[in-house]
Amino acid sequence: MNTITLKIPRLTAKEFVELCQANEHLQLERTATGEVVVMPPTYPWTGRQNAGINAQLWNWSDRTGLGIVFDSSTGFTLPNGAVKSPDVSWVSNERWETLTDFQQQEEFSPLAPDFVVELRSSSDLLDKLQAKMQEYIDNGVRLGWLIDPKTKQVEIYRPTTDVEVLHSPTTVSGEDVLPGFELNLKKIW
Repeated sequence: MNTITLKIPRLTAKEFVELCQANEHLQLERTATGEVVVMPPTYPWTGRQNAGINAQLWNWSDRTGLGIVFDSSTGFTLPNGAVKSPDVSWVSNERWETLTDFQQQEEFSPLAPDFVVELRSSSDLLDKLQAKMQEYIDNGVRLGWLIDPKTKQVEIYRPTTDVEVLHSPTTVSGEDVLPGFELNLKKIW
């Protein structure tokens, strides 16, 4: 169940929004070069694990009031023009409030989240997810986790540093981006 990439010449941001609205049953992303990527639905196991990650982050965010948690159906317009939908994402209140009007919050918000998670499913190619994680970092994401339940590895992405790989961790820290947040991976593995 791999993704499908459609080559649609010169698809503008507005046309991409219209395409998404006309095909609301599909989850679509757009690359920086304008290609449309059709994302298949996840298998139940992956959806369950993703919901668990979202729940842990949402509980922390609700307690601290520091920002907003988004699920995998949320698209963000990155500075390079790509529209991406991380499995889990978080934006600080301070950055969210810089969006100037309701339309910027209503459509594919023109900002990179502060934090993203990609959860590798059995059908995901690791190199494609790693490239996606690097694209997030290159476009302003401050912290990203690529979680691979099959190998029990977490790759941690940060600006200006090499990727850190953790083998079979029981928790992973939100560091200074998500102060006080630790994801309990025992519930994910």
